[in-house]
Amino acid sequence: MTHNNKIHFLGIRHHGPGSSSSLLNALDKIGPDAILVEGPAEALLSLATHKEMRPPVALLIYKIDDLSQTVFYPFAEFSPEWQSIHYAHKKNIQLRFMDLPQTHQMALSEDLKKQENLEPFNLLAQAAGFSDSERWWEYMVEQRQGGSLDLFFAIQELMTALREECEESDFNLLREAWMRKTIRAALKDGFERIAVVCGAWHVPALAKKTTVKDDNALLKGLPKSKVNTTWVPWSNSRLTYFNGYGAGISSPGWYQHLWENKSTKQIASGWLTKVAHHLRAEGIDASTANVIESVRLSETLAALREKPVPDLEELNEAAITTLCFGDETPMRLIHDKLIIGDRLGEVPSDTPMMPLQQDLEKWQKKLRLKPSAVENDLELDLRKEIGLGRSHLLHRLILLDIPWGEFKGAGSTKGTFKEIWRVQWQPEFVIKLIEANVWGVTVEEAATHFACDQLKKANNISVITELLDKTLLADLPVAVDFAMSRLETQAAIAGDVLELMDTLPTLAKVLRYGNVRRFDSQLISHVVDTLIAHICVGLAAACSSLDDDAATEMYQRVVNMADAVNLLQNQEYSSMWSETLQKLLRQDGLHGLIAGRSCRLLFSADVISLEKTAQQMSFALSAEPIDAGAWVDGFLRGSGILLLHDEQLWAVLDSWVCELKDDVFTQLLPLLRRTFASFPAGERRQMGEMVNQVRQDVTQGECPDFDDEAAEKSLALVALMLGLQI
Repeated sequence: MTHNNKIHFLGIRHHGPGSSSSLLNALDKIGPDAILVEGPAEALLSLATHKEMRPPVALLIYKIDDLSQTVFYPFAEFSPEWQSIHYAHKKNIQLRFMDLPQTHQMALSEDLKKQENLEPFNLLAQAAGFSDSERWWEYMVEQRQGGSLDLFFAIQELMTALREECEESDFNLLREAWMRKTIRAALKDGFERIAVVCGAWHVPALAKKTTVKDDNALLKGLPKSKVNTTWVPWSNSRLTYFNGYGAGISSPGWYQHLWENKSTKQIASGWLTKVAHHLRAEGIDASTANVIESVRLSETLAALREKPVPDLEELNEAAITTLCFGDETPMRLIHDKLIIGDRLGEVPSDTPMMPLQQDLEKWQKKLRLKPSAVENDLELDLRKEIGLGRSHLLHRLILLDIPWGEFKGAGSTKGTFKEIWRVQWQPEFVIKLIEANVWGVTVEEAATHFACDQLKKANNISVITELLDKTLLADLPVAVDFAMSRLETQAAIAGDVLELMDTLPTLAKVLRYGNVRRFDSQLISHVVDTLIAHICVGLAAACSSLDDDAATEMYQRVVNMADAVNLLQNQEYSSMWSETLQKLLRQDGLHGLIAGRSCRLLFSADVISLEKTAQQMSFALSAEPIDAGAWVDGFLRGSGILLLHDEQLWAVLDSWVCELKDDVFTQLLPLLRRTFASFPAGERRQMGEMVNQVRQDVTQGECPDFDDEAAEKSLALVALMLGLQI
């Protein structure tokens, strides 16, 4: 642990609460006048002790000319490095970070930068009877109490033996050479008691006697790159990721509990009480008596396994047995909140930030929309300024590929004044904000410039329409004007009816937002005029000679088009659309699926009468059985309520089905069953009751002229179509 009687090597596990406790005790015994910590030399250490800093946080370092090259150094409250920083600040001790600066690391090739080999630790853990190295380290180091200096001597000896059996990576050799260089610099500056806090794996290399010449030869000619550094909020869930220190932890919530409950008597009882609270929050009973039994069981299991205190393994087993009655499902339900945790750190307001980040923070405060690592549902009323402002901000961030919120629609309401969002802040959004600075210094400016750039590149009218929708929702007037200009130009030259049909539903939705979102809907009404006119003129040609697959796609477009026209509530549009559908009905060779749906739409709009509809059905069913089946599918798909309320249509369909030959019916059965399966369950049940009622009427003699044989045959066929057993 010591070298030259002036240097004390304290090998730790990154993010280890037991390591932190032992480290603080060791520092008290050493009384250092300087502390050197494994970490990048660019660290903004003065901000780490700021009163507004709340871990978990991360040191973010990024390459100025290539933002894809970024690295995070996360710190939790229980991280040994974090405790070293605050110990030095409290004791007024010199503190330095000693790792190879990222200005060099980011200039090195990716092949060279490899993490240390964990295989020796895993082999050691297996030899000791543990499933992985993390469990072994927790048992051997993290659960130790008192923090004797002998612990760090033992760690150094163990790591020395391990490293003698392993070949070290070139990248780690460079890092360790730089660390030794930093240690020599501290000695040269006159420090007498230097505490070196680093990952346990590096201790043997730092304690080994090497010459200045050898280290300088390794470090000679290191490439450089320009980097920037800042602090960003981090979350418990991101502490599970491997980055920066190359060390992630699987249970940060558990480690936080260990740090806050240093007394061994409180670890089991405190943790299982938390388990009970989380279970109750999910509506699962968890009595105090069962908590007490869980504590006793966990302590018994630990004693049987010769552990000083129960760890997460024993506590989980005890909770499943006594609180969940042997069912693992409740524990899986609360896993993230309990074992990982939902903490999101905070950084001081004067932390270096890009202008875009500063503008976002301003809007977050103004709109009272605080970032949280917890997933929350947010209901917005667009009739209120704050609801509309929040919607604009979330939509602008989505344009910039920062999905802080996920739009979930209008909920159960059919109005356009309500939005439901699911929001959750992710620490990596900071990187995307930095990248987005190239588009502007405010969220509105950046979203506007980005949208305009995408519009310039778009040559497809449906893509332009989608971008128009997004810019309207984000309230970006400049981008909206440019999108309208691009849309007008593209609509004038667009000749593909299918593309126009794909575009119209989005524009119809945009017009519906006009009053609530306070923009002039007349801006795009003339574009809609043009699109509908082109579609109505060209639809007949687009529907000719369709195979089954093409007809299925066209069917959905016709349905969407009808919904869009209905949504617009414009008499002129409705008339044009009805005339187009009537032309389709008269078109020779039209696929049955399209013909059937056209007839259904015209009947639903009261354009054709019931008698005319029955005639159309009768005529369509007189065609080849396969074509007739497609017509029935198009006419009825989605809802068969017409059959329930109109005996004439029911009779026409019933007669057609009964007259089918057995082999033809068998061929059509999958299609008919698929059609009837699309009906709501209530409709299918009523149809079955109607068939059953016919049988009862015959049995009771109420229909003296009824054909019993035909009825029985019809009953069996309808039952097959409905998927019922009779």
